[in-house]
Amino acid sequence: MNRRIRIGIIGTGGIARFHAEAYQKLDYADVVAVADVVPGRARQFADSLGLTEAASFDSHEELLKLDLDGVSICTPNVSHHRTAVDSLRAGKNVLLEKPMSVTLEQAVEMVQASRAADRMLTIGFQPRYDPNMKKLQEIVQSGRLGNVYYVETGGGRRRGMPGGTFIRKELAGAGAMADIGCYSLDFALNTLGHPRPLTVSAYTSAHFGRNPLYHPEASRFEVEDFGVALVRFENDLVLSFKISWAMHMDTLGATLFLGSDAGLKVTPAGTGPWSGVWDGKIGSMTLYHDDFGGHTETRVPLVEHSVNLFQAKVHDFAEAVRDGRPAPIPGEQILIQQAIIDGVLRSADQRREVSVELPPSLA
Repeated sequence: MNRRIRIGIIGTGGIARFHAEAYQKLDYADVVAVADVVPGRARQFADSLGLTEAASFDSHEELLKLDLDGVSICTPNVSHHRTAVDSLRAGKNVLLEKPMSVTLEQAVEMVQASRAADRMLTIGFQPRYDPNMKKLQEIVQSGRLGNVYYVETGGGRRRGMPGGTFIRKELAGAGAMADIGCYSLDFALNTLGHPRPLTVSAYTSAHFGRNPLYHPEASRFEVEDFGVALVRFENDLVLSFKISWAMHMDTLGATLFLGSDAGLKVTPAGTGPWSGVWDGKIGSMTLYHDDFGGHTETRVPLVEHSVNLFQAKVHDFAEAVRDGRPAPIPGEQILIQQAIIDGVLRSADQRREVSVELPPSLA
């Protein structure tokens, strides 16, 4: 199709620049409007990127009055819900940065708004665009592992705690669970085909975030910097999920898929104190199986590629808008991980196992 699309960007923090630059690489997309709640910041942002003809606003409500095909929402977590719902009700397709929302109730309303408006709500999980992530999904869903009964995922940074809005509960909803844990959950859930969760038993802590030896904003630290959970799903599947912003350890281990016929070990790419989480590429994949009369290990060859994962997610959204395709990463899928994170926080607070409740029509 040759149709040009008109895009607005809401929020002009660091992540918004990557969105704008990705759109600028497309010959069929125009960033025609930018909004930010800080007066003058939207204009400054647009001009810095050469978007001198783009309109600038101090509120997303004003931006949404324009004739737009889609918007990228790059605001702090706390405003994801309101901004996305307003955008959908205004008839705009939405690319929303992760995490989806602060609460499960907000995520439910966002999906409902998308359906009511018949507009796309897609959530920005760029690791899905790694060709090796796609290969992993193909292996697991091909049945090569047999019945997958246990998955262990998550990751940890030896040191990698953010500050500002990330550590305020009313603004972020959760800490490490929402910030980097959502990547681990999406990695596992998308590979497994988004099974329905039933219960969660979890523990969280903030030993590093609330200690001034490790965090300069310790007195304002309100969220978890570590969490671990056991999640039970339908079909007798169990997921062990662990995540950490900071720890006295180099790694929380690989991601494991245990099946009745074979097992798969997957490690993330990258090294150093900020690595070890599933926000990027795959480092290795090894298949464990019994063949030729004994235990056998097969190293799965990785696809060598130069895909810019962030640009790929923005371009996929833009193409879907232009061509009228469904949402590349639909809100209904991410609603499941929001329900799990909600269950983790409730379970940790109550110190007991809790049920995961999803509206039947949205699950």
